[in-house]
Formats: sequence, C-alpha cells, structure tokens
Amino acid sequence: MYGPVPGVDVGQVFANRRALFDAGVHRQLQAGIAGTKAHGAQSIVISGGYEDDEDHGDVIIYTGQGGRDPNTGQQVKPQPLTLGNAALVTSLSTGIPVRVVRSLTGHQRKSVVVGYRYDGLFRVEEYWSDLGRSGHLVWRYRLVQVTESEVPPVHQPTLPSAPAGRTTLTRVEIKVQRIVRSTSVADFVKRAHDFTCQVCGTRLLTPTGAYAEAAHIRGLGRPHSGPDVASNVLCLCPNHHTLFDFGMLLINDDLMVTDQATGTSLGPLSVVASHEIDRDQLAYHRSHHSRSWVHESGDSTR
Repeated sequence: MYGPVPGVDVGQVFANRRALFDAGVHRQLQAGIAGTKAHGAQSIVISGGYEDDEDHGDVIIYTGQGGRDPNTGQQVKPQPLTLGNAALVTSLSTGIPVRVVRSLTGHQRKSVVVGYRYDGLFRVEEYWSDLGRSGHLVWRYRLVQVTESEVPPVHQPTLPSAPAGRTTLTRVEIKVQRIVRSTSVADFVKRAHDFTCQVCGTRLLTPTGAYAEAAHIRGLGRPHSGPDVASNVLCLCPNHHTLFDFGMLLINDDLMVTDQATGTSLGPLSVVASHEIDRDQLAYHRSHHSRSWVHESGDSTR
C-alpha cells in the first residue's frame, strides 16, 4: 500500500517494529526502506542509525541502505543502487509520496525508551551519491513533507487505468515555505539561448511562443545551497532537464556532454557569449552523479 494507511493518524505512536508491520505502516521488521524498484518506496524509518542522515523536520536528507556495520553503526563499504535505494529513486520518478516513521529515541542503543511515531507523507524530490563521513559511497535522498491538501488517496500498484478525476475543482488556502526562484535569471538564460536546448538543439514552439526550461546545475535546496544566478543555470528541453536532474547527463569542464546510460558523448554543450557557465557548479553536479551507474553487491538491511 502506498500513501496514507486507513485508520492510522499522523502522530500515532507504535510500540515496536512489529506493531508498525501489523498496522501496515512499515512492512519491514528490520530494513529501514519498504518497497520495490518497480513501484517505489512505501515507507522509511529514521532511527538515527546512519551517521549521514540529516533530519530538519519538514525536510529530510535520508541516507540509503547497505554497507553499515550493525555493531558499530559505521559505514564500512559502498552502498549499491539496488533494493530500497532503487525504490526511492522510483518514488522520485513517480511522484508518489513515502510514509515516514521516526524512532522516538533518535538512537535506540543510547536509550531504554522505545517506540516509533508515524509522521506523515514526504515526497522524494532529489537523489545523489556522495562520500559519507566514513569515506564510502552512500546514496542520499532529499524528502520534503507533503502538506495536508496534497495528500493523495491510498494507492495500490495495479495495471494502468484512467483515474476518475474531478469534475468540480476546489481551492484551499495553505501556507507553505518554498525557495523563491528568480524568474528574471531563468528568463535571461532562456532568452540568451533563444529557448533552444543547450544539449540537443531542440527549440519547442507552442501557440504562445517558444518553450524551454531553466535547469539549475547545483540545486538550491538543502543540502546543496546552490546560488540562483545565471552561471548556475542551463537552458534545456524538458527531456534533457529531467535526465540532467537524474544525473544521467554529465557535463565536463570542456563542456562535453556524456550520456551515463550508454557512456557515449553527445557532443559539446551549446554556449553563447552572454551566458557564462560556472565550471565549479558542473564539477559539483558530476561529483554527486558520476557514480550513479556503479553497481555493487550489498546487503539488504538498513
């Protein structure tokens, strides 16, 4: 089951993993990620066991599963992009939010207090690879809490069928904190390239004019904190914007573009004199995505 669990309220406390399992909130007795690569992650548990986790309340920088010594809690080998780690990437692709459960102890080995609290739904907005504090590759995911008005209905993976939708739309007033992006910066970059993709040269025409997307090289949100300036923005078509955000396109300092899926070069990035591109931001993007296709065997527990 994906999304909210009928009869379970946000803030509800469970005595242990078995209680979470029986309630259908987290269907794993040990692993911190429940779900599949095919359909995405159903739920995650934050228990303080991973040294690279960051919990900011409504924003979580979550570390993937695998490679941890269960006795010391330290990362002792790289994490593979398989099992639950791959499921969280699928959740980013599908947009279906993930249930988040927090341990009430923060670190169970340091407290006799036990219990888990269901803290609602979070959407996976980004993923990347990084070197963790112990020097091993880990997969990291940025999850943002879903507001009450955004909570989807219960979702069970089935054969695709057309949703019923709504014939009458409703509006609600909500207060949400979001990063304010500069529209003038995005507009400048797109106009500098005449709304033409810097990777493939496609210029999309619509009834209202040309269309392109402004893609930040280094993300603006935590933990990247990239600058919202023109040198940190590319002009891309929707397809290459998506591939770039997923780390499937890498751009070298000489501006040659590489397709990670095939390992082939797509040629040089198109540039114009009025739009300078920050090579340091390109290096940052490569450092977080150049290992996306490293496949190693690993354990299934988090």
